[in-house]
Amino acid sequence: MGLFPMIQPKASGKAEESAEYPLYKEVKWDFGKNAPVYKNGEPVIVTGLEAVKTWAWNALNTQRFRYEIHTWDYGNELEALTGQPYSQELKESEAARYVRECLVINPYITDVKNITVSFSKDKLNITATIETIYGEADISV
Repeated sequence: MGLFPMIQPKASGKAEESAEYPLYKEVKWDFGKNAPVYKNGEPVIVTGLEAVKTWAWNALNTQRFRYEIHTWDYGNELEALTGQPYSQELKESEAARYVRECLVINPYITDVKNITVSFSKDKLNITATIETIYGEADISV
């Protein structure tokens, strides 16, 4: 072994991109009622794009660090903007950053784009397009 060991770079990075994930499954969610969907007393299970969209919607509606049942990676930090003396532009920019950080933690989500945030009185409205390994989906919270 010499003084300067040979360091081999990764071949192309393609192995990570092509890694196969198991089919994503989630309980179907009624976004209007903010409740899971049941049929014959059992939760309805959805897979693929609809399941990832459900995960994203729930993550955007869950405050990070608040519930012990979730890991510290799950949820959003949008509540941190409440009561801050920031300009409207800065609040919207930070909210978009929080949305991106919240969603890209999921390995099934490859990108978040077209993030739009708007504040109306005491409500924050978010729309975005998530790119997943199953395709694209629009979300609105």
